[in-house]
Amino acid sequence: MVPSVLIVDDEKHTREGLQQALAENYDVSVAANADEAFNLMEAQPFEVVVTDLRMPGKSGLKVIDKALSLPNRPAVLMMTAYGNIETAVEAMKRGAVDFLTKPVNIERLEVLIQRALKTKTLEVEVQQLHERLDEKFNLEGIIGASEALKEVLDKMRLVAPSRATILIEGESGTGKELIAQAIHQVSPRARAPFVAVHCAALSESLLESELFGHERGSFTGATERRIGRFESADRGTLFLDEIGEISQSTQVKLLRFLETKSIERVGGSKPIELDVRLVAATNRNLEQQVREGKFREDLFFRLNVVRLHMPPLRERVEDIPLLLAHFIRIFSEENGVPPLTFEAGAVRTLQQYPWPGNIRELRNFCENAVVLRRGGRFTEYDLEPKFRGQTAIPATGAAPPAGAQPTPSLSVEENEKRLLREALLKARGNRTKAAELMGVSRRTLHRKVAQWPELDVTDK
Repeated sequence: MVPSVLIVDDEKHTREGLQQALAENYDVSVAANADEAFNLMEAQPFEVVVTDLRMPGKSGLKVIDKALSLPNRPAVLMMTAYGNIETAVEAMKRGAVDFLTKPVNIERLEVLIQRALKTKTLEVEVQQLHERLDEKFNLEGIIGASEALKEVLDKMRLVAPSRATILIEGESGTGKELIAQAIHQVSPRARAPFVAVHCAALSESLLESELFGHERGSFTGATERRIGRFESADRGTLFLDEIGEISQSTQVKLLRFLETKSIERVGGSKPIELDVRLVAATNRNLEQQVREGKFREDLFFRLNVVRLHMPPLRERVEDIPLLLAHFIRIFSEENGVPPLTFEAGAVRTLQQYPWPGNIRELRNFCENAVVLRRGGRFTEYDLEPKFRGQTAIPATGAAPPAGAQPTPSLSVEENEKRLLREALLKARGNRTKAAELMGVSRRTLHRKVAQWPELDVTDK
């Protein structure tokens, strides 16, 4: 599509001359004054507006104000025969991307128009990125409807607009960083940086330099000054994951920041004041670490202004179908394959699995299922034995192998139920084969299934 340009100038020969010079590469419209320009801008969108500064009636500065008040803001260039620093400064303050003096050099004008178009494109891309981030990380975008998750989200909605330090607790894989990003995205700091540091991945010396930066010559290899993550997160949010892993010396520096809102670079002595919101996360029991002398009590109290506990997946089993659908859709689209459909029996079985790796493990399971199956239906029979909490049934006979005897705490009836279900799963619902695996007659198996219909996994 040809870029659209509006020329605003009260001198007829100037505006028509510019229109003719630009017509080959642009869709050019002209206006003789600010009011005509206002009407044209309200009637159609323009990508670039080139306006004279001094015109009868309203000046070019008013054209800038009008252009930048529109929903689809054009890039604005200012022309003036009175080129001086004050004019340029005022135009830039109003939002012009550049200015040029009369008589206009056409080559320079085209260069500035191209530059303005690139600036506008970049602004659009940045806005789209923010919208995608808002969609991905806002509270409504977090998958789940369980009461355990709702309790966390309700608390988040209250604390997100505040400046309070937040401590997120939870097992690995429960989504602590996602929650931290969501807090940032719905806070007043959403357009400022969100900076994440995984404390356990760095040694003590590297972590201090990473967090606080360092001055040139502060240690061997420090050949230049480095800005740390705290300074990078100024006016935004700093997320410290695995906060329980940091050393005592780093704890002291972190405590100092929380008390003074300032840091000092490694090797430096000048305090640097910062506006950073701190969100920390841990999969450890910090209170226990305080009792053991591994974590400073005063730092714990400073971090623990607001505490959020991310429930493990086994405590929000009603969210598993929603998460399955979410991840299956994502990985199906990424791999260009038809969506994989989970049958009810498979979903029920997955809800009974404890998911020690939490959402991270579920996500990996979904990606594996999509890649290997590439569409179709996923049944309970397709699940690995670990998801069913069972070991494989022997190929023949009813006696289990050594080491796989029924758990002594189970009753005879419970053991019989377990073996019957395992046999039916192993036989993929084929009762004749299941009877052979158990070493019983088909009539006996039919009678047992009729006695315990909840164990029947036969396709209806």
